[in-house]
Amino acid sequence: MNFENMHQLLRTLYTEMLPLCNELSGVAKGIAGLGALFYVAYRIWQTLARAEPIDVFPLLRPIVIGTCIIFFQTLVISPINGIMSPIVQGCANMLGKQQQDVSSTKERRDRLEREAMLRDPEKAYLIDNEIYDKRMKELGMLDAIEKSNMFLQREIYQFKKGIQDGFKTVLETIYNGAALIIDVIRTFFLIILVIMGPIAFAISVWDGFQATLVQWITRYVGIYLWLPVSDIFSSIMARIHLLILQNDIKTFENPEYTGDGSNLLYIVFLLIGIIGYFTVPTVSSWIIESGGGGNYSRAINSATTKLGAGVAGFSGAALGSAVRGIPGLFKGVSNGISSGGRSLLNRFTNNETGSDSTNTNQ
Repeated sequence: MNFENMHQLLRTLYTEMLPLCNELSGVAKGIAGLGALFYVAYRIWQTLARAEPIDVFPLLRPIVIGTCIIFFQTLVISPINGIMSPIVQGCANMLGKQQQDVSSTKERRDRLEREAMLRDPEKAYLIDNEIYDKRMKELGMLDAIEKSNMFLQREIYQFKKGIQDGFKTVLETIYNGAALIIDVIRTFFLIILVIMGPIAFAISVWDGFQATLVQWITRYVGIYLWLPVSDIFSSIMARIHLLILQNDIKTFENPEYTGDGSNLLYIVFLLIGIIGYFTVPTVSSWIIESGGGGNYSRAINSATTKLGAGVAGFSGAALGSAVRGIPGLFKGVSNGISSGGRSLLNRFTNNETGSDSTNTNQ
């Protein structure tokens, strides 16, 4: 599944939904016009009642808001998006560079890991089919026990590797899915704010609802920042992943190292990333303060804690059982086959010895 295509699809969806803000402009103009009538009449009546000169400047507020409602996409959405777009592009370029470095370094790490395994004659057959077939052919008919042990050790290694790779694939999917969830929610919120924006501007004309205008702007900008904040977090995680890969490369380049690489650290890294993505709304609220998002942030943080605990518990329990329990099972089977093989070999030897003794007596 190509998650980048999904992110691009969300951008296209947002762009195509922008003109829908004009659908409610008629209703918004009616609400704003009625509010402007009461707004202007109340202030003029108050000024005349006090025998004071009329201050025209405050009366221009409904006119400016009405103009913004009529040309909402041109005067409101386009300027805000134009200011925020360089921030989004800069963070996206930062992430793209980090991902390219990770991709090239990962290929090198995998190649060196294989070379490190092949340096050890006792472990090379675990990953190389040609070496395994060659060693099996070198063993004779009387080496059935060693053959069975080699076969079981190879199966144990491949099973452990398959379990780790399987969990890695699942967690990578959840990791990328967490970023996609944040982007989907962000796009949904932005579309709602854009479509209902004229209504919010119209309501702000009425006395007692003036703060609606500022709250709409701060919420729109705050939610718009979710994407660059998410990209910054992804860049940080990509950098950490790069450092992990570079450390593995140094280990594998050591000629004396013959061990096998492990994905456990990478699995922990993915778990941290999954939890971290759901803190993006909270971090965005630190950049620009927007009221009304506290309950949502608390809900996101609570859901993140439960999700992280569940994924970590499930992964740890399942992976631990697979790594510890399954090899024990194969080891028991191997010991059973070895014991049975020795018993059969001893019985065959005793029978041959008894036959030789009988022939000698005769």
